Amino acid sequence: MPRQPKTTPPPALEEPLDTALNSLVGYVMRRAQMKITQHLTSQLEQHDIRPAQFTALSIIEQSPGLMQADLAKALAIEPPQAVLMINKLESRGLAMRVRSNPDKRSYGLFLSKAGEQLLKQLKEIAAQSDVDSTAALSAVEREQLLALLHKLYRG
Repeated sequence: MPRQPKTTPPPALEEPLDTALNSLVGYVMRRAQMKITQHLTSQLEQHDIRPAQFTALSIIEQSPGLMQADLAKALAIEPPQAVLMINKLESRGLAMRVRSNPDKRSYGLFLSKAGEQLLKQLKEIAAQSDVDSTAALSAVEREQLLALLHKLYRG
């Protein structure tokens, strides 16, 4: 049986493999977003809630009676995905569909009492996760970053 040549592992890299992309705003933003989202996801897991569900609950709280199609648009997801999400939130007793009086075919979305209580806790968790995830920034830098991101997002 022929002997396999001994291979040595490559030397440790001095630089991360993605340094060629570090001057691309979209790439760096995506990497930062992934880090922040992963932290939030791990914090929300104890309540069996995903970040998108947390966002949906927050939007419903802000706009009680919102239609599913409008929620889908706000979440930038397809309407069938919103239906599945609302089904899950409804089955957990966190949100409910209420038939609209003017149009008996449509339903408005509302939080249940349990949904309101859980959302209050989730907001505290999300706020702390946000602070923890941006701990490398000073308060001034954090505000600057938020202002710049809002400018890109809304501009």
